[in-house]
Amino acid sequence: MTSPPAPVQHEPFDKIINFRDVGAYINTTTNQNLLKPGLLFRSARPDAATPRDRARLLQDYHLRTILDLRTQTEHIEARRKFTDSPPTPSAPAIAPADPKHPLRIPGIVYQDVDLNGKPYSTALLKQLSWRQKSKLYSLYLLGYRKEAISVLGENVMAQRGLAGLAEDSLEHCTAEVKAIFDVLADSKAYPVLVHCTQGKDRTGLKVLLVLMLLGNVPVEAMEADYRLSESELEPEREGKVEEIRSIGLPESFADCPAEWVWLVSGWVNERYGGVERYLEGCGVGREQQGVVRGILLAGGG
Repeated sequence: MTSPPAPVQHEPFDKIINFRDVGAYINTTTNQNLLKPGLLFRSARPDAATPRDRARLLQDYHLRTILDLRTQTEHIEARRKFTDSPPTPSAPAIAPADPKHPLRIPGIVYQDVDLNGKPYSTALLKQLSWRQKSKLYSLYLLGYRKEAISVLGENVMAQRGLAGLAEDSLEHCTAEVKAIFDVLADSKAYPVLVHCTQGKDRTGLKVLLVLMLLGNVPVEAMEADYRLSESELEPEREGKVEEIRSIGLPESFADCPAEWVWLVSGWVNERYGGVERYLEGCGVGREQQGVVRGILLAGGG
């Protein structure tokens, strides 16, 4: 397998990684004008964004909406990580006047959609033995969130693999998929940035659904977009591997395997008869699908 094409060049952010314009990247990868650039962006969490980063998101990219796909546990960890440490010249103290909580950027609308929410978690928990469930709940009640997650990670998630977990998410998180497409079907929400913690798997899954829906993007280009996250995240790989291992998962969960897009897209097509039918099952009707196409396709859908 060859390496994915390099991302469309932009001046690097100070503290935001794995950032790219999905439309511009797909157009460059395919050498075709398939998507409208400047509308849909993806990245890792922008929690540590410097004042300069924040200004660029607003002034250079005209960002209006951020779709945050993280869990409550991840939000808690992020606040602890980025607000409890003393300020430095590169990471100054965050102004307490920011809306909702200190990591959020004034002037941007935030939409929180927990893609690993209750339906997904419940489906995974059902695969644990009684003893394993008892251990998990005990740890969680005592405040040991990561240790609790590791019970699930070691006994279920590691066995499912990245593609299997993506399929589980699509199977059980239909309400969350609907909420995401409600945002994407609102022209006033754009430009939109989608992110989770690393902007790799949950973000990759939602971007994959969008690209499949558009209907004109080759699978090879979708794969290149997903795989690009692996090199983009290399600067923090060591820390991520440590975190992954702490919740009972193998090091390979830090990778972006080349077969992931083919396996997940193939599963959607085989199980549901295509992304359109899958989305209909989530409550995203054909009319709403057409609105998303009209917004993002270069030809207007």
